[in-house]
Amino acid sequence: MGQERLQILLDAPSLKRVRAGEFNFFNRLMDIVQARGWSVEVTGNSPTDRADARKWGGPTLLHMEEPTHAGALTCRRAYIGAFWRIEAEHERWNWPVARAEFQPNEVDAAAAGKFFQNWRRWAFDGARGVGDDGFVLVPLQGRLLENRSFQSMSPVRMIDHVLKRTDMPVLATLHPRETYTPEEIDALKAMAKANPRLEVEEASSDLMLRRCSFVVTQNSSLAFKGYFLEKPAVLFAEIDFWHIAGSVPHHGLEAAFEHVKQQPDYARYLHWFLTSDTVNAGQEAFEETLPEKLRSHGWNI
Repeated sequence: MGQERLQILLDAPSLKRVRAGEFNFFNRLMDIVQARGWSVEVTGNSPTDRADARKWGGPTLLHMEEPTHAGALTCRRAYIGAFWRIEAEHERWNWPVARAEFQPNEVDAAAAGKFFQNWRRWAFDGARGVGDDGFVLVPLQGRLLENRSFQSMSPVRMIDHVLKRTDMPVLATLHPRETYTPEEIDALKAMAKANPRLEVEEASSDLMLRRCSFVVTQNSSLAFKGYFLEKPAVLFAEIDFWHIAGSVPHHGLEAAFEHVKQQPDYARYLHWFLTSDTVNAGQEAFEETLPEKLRSHGWNI
């Protein structure tokens, strides 16, 4: 095998962590690739860096960004733990796992149950404090007045439909890393004034997740985390973890809200979703599964 080079494009915080040896996924990936005779160049993700990657055209890996050229790949943590996906395109709703059909009976129940309970213990304090206080949690993301291409409607219209389809109190939480415009805040205040059941807060969504009846969101990862607490979800946007939720894009508005009455097999779903098409950077097997995944995308490693 001739000398191959991998270019990794990262945003500033990720680049700092990698250079400090504190980003397990990328640091292990680099070690594995270099052990197989490749050189690795880690750069920023500026327009100039992306243009240079396109001009070069060789093996390139980006973090949560659109691949720069054919043969480039993007990677993203699968919401929890050291599970990662490496894909040829950025949009999660087009990934193979999103297009796959979940078949509960094909998942080993004992293995799934053990997996489910272990993660509830490790990541969710054994589901301590989980209950049902009779309210709907609506974790908001960004761009509340826009209807983007992957959304069935804008987040503000979504809240309106939640209020129309339940008599429960509705708690909409603002995303801590989003900056909302005055127009967005005014729209939320007007809705709350007109609908006493609606509260808009900068509350801890993780804490509220433990106490809500179900979750309604565009595609916030809180809905996915809620599966570990056996919280039903209604999703108004496309995403890769839609299979056991009420999905407005897939099922329609009415059927999506009816879906919260069902009890999906959360344990089997989470085991399937997190282990069937991912690489786990926390396992020794990563040394073999990572190159296998890269080869499946056409890389000569």
